This record gives sequence, structure tokens and C-alpha cells, in this order.
Amino acid sequence: MPLTALYDRPSCFNANFTLGSVAKELIKTIPLRSLCNLMVFYTRSISLNLSVLRNSIFSVLGALLVIAGSAHGAESSNWQPFVSVTPIYQGNGDLDKGGSFSMSGAIVRGGASYDLGGGNRAGVTLSYDYLDYSFSNVSAFGQAPWGNVQRYGVAVPISFALNDGWSLRFSPSADWFKENGASTGDSLVWGATLSGAKQFEGGNRLGLGVGVFSQIEKTSVFPFLVVDWRLGERWRLVNPLASGPTGPAGLELEYRFDGNWAASVGAAYRALRFRLSDTGLVSNGVGEETGVPVFLRVTRNFNDQMALHFYGGVVAGGKLRVENSSGDMVREENFDPAPIVGLSFVGRF
Repeated sequence: MPLTALYDRPSCFNANFTLGSVAKELIKTIPLRSLCNLMVFYTRSISLNLSVLRNSIFSVLGALLVIAGSAHGAESSNWQPFVSVTPIYQGNGDLDKGGSFSMSGAIVRGGASYDLGGGNRAGVTLSYDYLDYSFSNVSAFGQAPWGNVQRYGVAVPISFALNDGWSLRFSPSADWFKENGASTGDSLVWGATLSGAKQFEGGNRLGLGVGVFSQIEKTSVFPFLVVDWRLGERWRLVNPLASGPTGPAGLELEYRFDGNWAASVGAAYRALRFRLSDTGLVSNGVGEETGVPVFLRVTRNFNDQMALHFYGGVVAGGKLRVENSSGDMVREENFDPAPIVGLSFVGRF
């Protein structure tokens, strides 16, 4: 099973590009640039809240290692533990009415799935996000609308193999998404996705799904595509990694080089919605950031079980939104395209 099969990859965007000498240069330059920007991210984290970030990530990784160790130590070899860790940095985005903001943080995913036989699987996935927002001269809002934001979540994906290459996947989940100091009880996001996909000859897969979620002061219903389609020996059209810095709601076109390297370009839609604290701009309100990351990804596959993904791109069409405790809009601001970089390690055991 390829590493990318460990995650749902719903899509709503199509992208393509030409790879030749330019793509070869990307392999040389993108990782170095990404690493340089990630060094900036780490430096910023040290001066801000590195101890909080470190302790939170270590706690989550500890829980994931318990799951992985229990699954790996089980008598049955049907268990498949997995983990991913993604530091992310989003550079300054200028707000239309004055001021700017940036964001740094980390995204952690992990868990295990169990082979029930006959192509059926069930598992559990734990999620943790830490996002540190920094605002400067925010005349658009009067003051910083929020600061540090965290997300804790759990999902229970279940997939069933049907006749003629069809499969059905159901994944209920619950998350708590909130600014530090916000009420946990008012920060619950819960719901489920349901998708059906058809496996074609040559390993190609195409499907359609729907997600229904009770978000913070809002209910969302959205369709999505499931795409994993080979366009030749080296080309492939897929959904972005759900554990990556862009989120899964998009498409990317990938080209595989010799030597376990790959490069791709793509775009995705990303929406972050969370409960605000009772001491900020809007007491117990709702914060939201939306945008379209347009990105380049360069991947180094170490083996069938471990890979490192370098991301570099820009968040376009971005918006920041503040709502009151009932979900009514208070203020909304567009922000200029902002650079984004990330480094994602994905492994299974």
C-alpha cells in the first residue's frame, strides 16, 4: 500500500503544468528554500511559544507511539500504524484595511488501521494542530483578533469492499478547535464523510463523496472528489495529502523521477474555523481563516514506508473573519497573497 493511501484525498480543484528542465531545477531548489524558511519558522517558535508547542507535540506523539506500539506488538499482523508530522510557516499577508499577520505551527496525525479481511478495514486517527498567529499594526480589526489556536481530534474511518471494484468509506470524527483560553465545550466540531470509489484497471481510482459537519455556530455540507489516476508511466493526478499544510480539498499533478524523487504542482481550498477566547476582540466569538494554497511539492521516498515532502507556495484569495458568539459576522478582511512553506514526514510501521 502506498503511503498516500493512508489518508483521504477529497478534491475540488484541477491543476496541471509542464515538467521538463524546470521540474529538475525544482528538485534542486525547493527543498533548500523550504528548509531555509522552516529555519525561520523554528527561530520564531523559539521566541514565541516553543515550549508550549514542544510539550503539546510530545504529548500527542507519546499517545501515537502507545497506539503504534500496541498495534505493532499485537499477535496479528493485520494492524498498520502510521504517523505524520508537518511543521508549517505562512509568511506575512497584508490586510486590505491595514496591518498584516503571519502564522507558524505544526500538524500531527497518527493512529492505526486494522485489516478485517476481504478488503475491509477499520481504524482510528488522532489529530493535533498548533497554530501561532502573529498580528502587526492591525488597524483593520483594532487589535489582534486571536493568538494561539489548537485543535484536538479523533476519527474512526471504516472502509468496505463491494463488488466490481467498488468500495465504500465512512469516517465519523469529532474535533475541538479553539483559541487558547476558549471554552472547550463550545469548541466541538463533529460530523462524518461518506464516499464511494471505483477501482479501475491499472490501479486507477475515482470516486465521489459528501461531508456533513456541525461546525462552531455553523453547519456545513459539501461534496468532494476522490482521485488517484495515472496518466502515464510517470504522471499521476491525485488529491493532496490530508496531513500536509494545504489540506486535502484540491488536486495536484505529480511527476515521478528516477531515484525515488517526485515533483508536483497543485491547489487546494483550506478553511480553519475555531472558537475564540472570552478575553479577546469578540468574547466567545468565532475566528475563521480561508484561502487557496497554490503550491509546489517535492517528495523524497526513502522506501515504501517513509517519505519526506517539501512544500512551497502561496495562499491566494485569503480572508480573515470574526463572528460573534452566535455566528453573526462582526468583521471580515481580505489579505494579499502570503507565502507558505512546510515539511511533512509521513511513515507507517
